[in-house]
Amino acid sequence: MSAQGTRETIERVTYTVDEARRLLGLGRASAYEAIRKGEIPVLHIGRRLLVPRAALLKMLEGRQGER
Repeated sequence: MSAQGTRETIERVTYTVDEARRLLGLGRASAYEAIRKGEIPVLHIGRRLLVPRAALLKMLEGRQGER
C-alpha cells in the first residue's frame, strides 16, 4: 500500500494552549493564569504545555452545574 492510498485519521487527544483557550473563549493571559492556578489541566512535555482533551471535557462537565 502506498502512502497516497491510505489516509488514516488520527484523532487528537491534546490541544495546544492557544487551541484550548479559543475553545473556552479566553484571552491568552487568562488562559495562562488559569493554567497557573490549576483550573485548566495541562501536561508538561519538554517545554510544551498540552491540554488533554479528555481532561478538558471532564472539567467542563463538572462545571455545568455552576451558574
